[in-house]
This record gives sequence, structure tokens and C-alpha cells, in this order.
Amino acid sequence: MSPKILILGASGQIGSELTQRLRSIHGAENVIATDISYNNIELVNSGIFERVDAQDYTSVKICIEKHQINTIYLMAAMLSATGEKFPRKAWDLNMESLFHVLNLAKEGFIKKVFWPSSIAVFGPTTPKENTPQFTIMEPSTVYGITKQVGERWCEYYHKQYGVDIRSIRYPGIISWKTMPGGGTTDYAVEIYHKAIAEKKYECFLSEDTELPMMFMDDAIKATIDIMNANQEDIKIKSSYNLAAVSFTPKQIAKSIQKYIPEFTITYNPDFRQKIADSWPKSIDDSRAREDWNWSHSFSLDDITKEMLTNLKAKAKQSV
Repeated sequence: MSPKILILGASGQIGSELTQRLRSIHGAENVIATDISYNNIELVNSGIFERVDAQDYTSVKICIEKHQINTIYLMAAMLSATGEKFPRKAWDLNMESLFHVLNLAKEGFIKKVFWPSSIAVFGPTTPKENTPQFTIMEPSTVYGITKQVGERWCEYYHKQYGVDIRSIRYPGIISWKTMPGGGTTDYAVEIYHKAIAEKKYECFLSEDTELPMMFMDDAIKATIDIMNANQEDIKIKSSYNLAAVSFTPKQIAKSIQKYIPEFTITYNPDFRQKIADSWPKSIDDSRAREDWNWSHSFSLDDITKEMLTNLKAKAKQSV
């Protein structure tokens, strides 16, 4: 039997693509998308959509009971750059939504939960190279603080109440289908749009800022893989490190120039530079590879080819 899935925050960068992928696997009737607005028309029209505020416990519970949900993907969140502008709102959204879902699982309304963490849980004191699964975690952003605290609560609810919760620490995510949602790694999506439209880009990070990144297809694969894994194979109940490729703005620009030789890049670091400087350069995700056979497929050049090809095709369709 297919699971009955509820996605909270389905209109976001990851949530929208995850929803469509899960609908293709389990059937549109088994994947209920929710968000606070109907702005994503494609998502609304491709299956069942409910307007639900993830911060409203009663609304989430009613939706679960109405659709007989047994699995939740909690994708609603305020990301790093936006969170620094609205710290209290970021805390309230990121923490209240998690507590609601954990308590609903504790009370037996749902059987399985996915909640995404982030490399933002790490901070300036964390080892930068090949960051271990278990290491110093002193995040310096509101977003990172919410994710670190969230990891501790996930592990606590598993140990105390047996909640089956699964989590991965996303690196920067790159996609041609959706625009980024206010994160520090947004440049790695914006740069492709600007390369096609203007043949130039002004980057808000310095040229040698190396960060862990991942193509959306790999991120979706990891999310579904960990949820499909046997429960006994999920040995880490806080959140798994996840990695694919690490690169700098300078390296991504060189990759683009293989396809658009006239492309140029300039650098004007802003407040997001400080955030990026607090994060790892590369991630050790060996535990995810060992425990539930995680593997990635896309290199930097693979990502560039996919991004440019699909964004050009998308631009032609809109003309």
C-alpha cells in the first residue's frame, strides 16, 4: 500500500519538487500538498492542495485526520539570509512547526516524519574540511540555531517516545525549476539565470568562498532514500551529514564559461559572506553512505550543463 503523505511547506524550493516526485511515485491522490498560499499554481493543479499554516497545530491535525495521513515531510522553514532579517519570525516558524509535528507523531496520529536540517548547524569553531558527522556545533545564525535545537529535539522524541523521525543536513541546493528561498547559497542558482540573461553576474560572496553544494535531483533522491530505508538502518536520529560537491564562485564561473565563454563575474560580498564563512567547506557523509547507501550523481560540470540547458529551454517556452 502507498503511504498517505502530507507535505508542509510544499511551495518552497525543495518542497515543490519533492511533492511532484512523490506524486509520480505514489500517485497524486496519496500526496497532499499544503502551504499558506496558493501561489504555486502548478503544484495546486497537479493534485490535492490544502491551505495550512504549519504553525497552527489544529489546522495540521485536522488535515492529517481528513486525509488519513501516516507520513509527514516538514519542509516549511525560514532560511538563513531571511532569518537574519527576521530572527523572531524564523525561530517561531522553524521551531513551532517542528514541535507540532513531533507531538502529533508522539500522540500516534502519524507514523513517520521527515525533517530537514542543514549545514547551518555548524559554526566558526567547526572543522572546515571534511566536517565529521559528530563534531563541534556552535552555529552563529538564527537559522543554524533553530536547526541545531531541532536536531536535539528529534533525537529526544525518538529516544523518549519512539518517534520514527529521519533527517539529513542539506548543503546548498541548486535547481532550475524553482527560485531559491532566501539562503546564503542562493548565488549558485542566481548565477545561471544571470549567465543566460545578461552574460554577467555580481556575486554576494567572495571568489574563493568554498561551500558544499548539491543538485536538486540528488537532494530529492536522498530525501526519498532515507524515508524508504529500513528503520533499523537509520542509526542517527538527530540528522545525517549529506554531501555531493564543494566549489567556489570562481569555480562555478569557470564551469559556466565552458558553455558561455563571454560570461563574466564580479564580486561584492554583503552580510551573507559572514554567514558563509562560518560554514564548512566540505562534508564527511560516510555515515549516510554506510547506513542507507546514499550516493550522489551530479558533478559541478553536470550541474552546469543541466542548469543552462533547462533554463534556456524554459526561457524559449516563455517567449
